[in-house]
Amino acid sequence: MSKQKLTPEQQEYKEKIKPLQPKPPYLLNVAKAFLVGGLICAIGQGISNFYLTFFNFNEQTVGNPTVATLILIAALLTGFGVYDKIGQFAGAGSIVPVTGFANAVTSAALEHKSEGLVLGVATNLFKLAGAVIVFGAVSAYIVGMLRYLFQMWF
Repeated sequence: MSKQKLTPEQQEYKEKIKPLQPKPPYLLNVAKAFLVGGLICAIGQGISNFYLTFFNFNEQTVGNPTVATLILIAALLTGFGVYDKIGQFAGAGSIVPVTGFANAVTSAALEHKSEGLVLGVATNLFKLAGAVIVFGAVSAYIVGMLRYLFQMWF
């Protein structure tokens, strides 16, 4: 898909409005993303410490229940409309952790809940997740093969 050329009038208009457009507050956006992303990670660490202390997990096994709990919390917050507000405030700080993935999957399912449980929620639940799972599996295969070949040669 090629980019359409602007007419001289369109180019002139673009140049005239450029000084009038607000400048994005990059530093503020980075700070908000850093703080919210860090807070999500700190909550995850707190959940991990909770499981280590009270449920007899060890360092190797605590990751799965911690991630599952973060996904559950993010899905619930998405269902109640809270996570969208967090996302509007924090931007990438709320999208990058696993909670952002849970938000995306839950949002896709909730968008189509009027179509019913099976045809609406269930079919749209994995619309985004399917692509992520396929990408993850293919990436893991490629990295695994590269590692195998690297170990074989060196």
